[in-house]
Amino acid sequence: MSRLATSTAPSLGAGYRESLMKPHANHSTGSLTADVAALVRPRIAMMVLVTVFAAMWLTATPGTLAWLPVLAVLLGTGLVAASSSVANQILERESDRLMPRTASRPLASGRLSVAQGWWLTGASFAVGLGFVAWAGSPGAAIVAALTWLIYVIVYTPLKRVSPLNTAVGAVAGALPVGIGWLAADGPTRLLAGDAAGALATAALGTVLYLWQFPHFMAIAWLYRRQYSDAGLQMLTVADPSGLRAAGQSLAAALALVPVSLVLAVPSGSIRMFLTAGLASIVYACGAIWFAINRDDRSARRLLLTSLAVLLVLMAAAIGFGGPTDRLLGP
Repeated sequence: MSRLATSTAPSLGAGYRESLMKPHANHSTGSLTADVAALVRPRIAMMVLVTVFAAMWLTATPGTLAWLPVLAVLLGTGLVAASSSVANQILERESDRLMPRTASRPLASGRLSVAQGWWLTGASFAVGLGFVAWAGSPGAAIVAALTWLIYVIVYTPLKRVSPLNTAVGAVAGALPVGIGWLAADGPTRLLAGDAAGALATAALGTVLYLWQFPHFMAIAWLYRRQYSDAGLQMLTVADPSGLRAAGQSLAAALALVPVSLVLAVPSGSIRMFLTAGLASIVYACGAIWFAINRDDRSARRLLLTSLAVLLVLMAAAIGFGGPTDRLLGP
């Protein structure tokens, strides 16, 4: 039984490259705070934490979440996410040196050694899993470990091999929903006949999976030349016309419309239906505009739209999208 529930109910010049490859003797070139932020990538970590919390909120019966264990699960998840980010930068340090947007990262620039990076990776991974297992459940810790493995062991090397890396990376981006569901005793509640929480979290995971395609295709278009110089096989590198990237973005954005409406079903909230429908339609319009134009302006607009849509959907899910009435249960 989870500790969360209080009830038993359920292209660069050679000289520039060489200068980047030399370790920096003077750490004053970058502040400690900036280096930590570059390693952890707090915006990505925050998205993961919001995802886990939303899944817990949608799963648990109102009033049964114990907030100290919730915070412990979020802390543990954050540490595992930080570990995966550091491991990713260790494995990609060579390609990071070849892209202006990543060349100044601590491992790519040499301010942090590979040995130090692996030490941080292992320590944060072990401590983070411990928190998730203790405050959430062993199952939640297994999903956290699986997310780490897919992101680090599968997705990261696949970026050099195939454009399919985005589809794999999207799995890692959606799996944290499982952490929240398991930590809030989702299986126990489902076996007890409470299907509302399971439906809401399943819809949330699908929303997050689909949402990532337009988001990352916009990034892949904006940095397509840097990805090409670094030898990373993004879809915009394999197909410079952008047709395939636009097609994937549009297909995912259109599929997101009905799935986001399913997210509103357990709550029966008209506000959730309207918010989810409007946000997903706006996202689809951004993907259509990018598919038509396939230029930096439309890609940048799609990227900004993706961030706004995610914020709106997550806020709506937490604010009034939860299955508070347990409409699908007995």
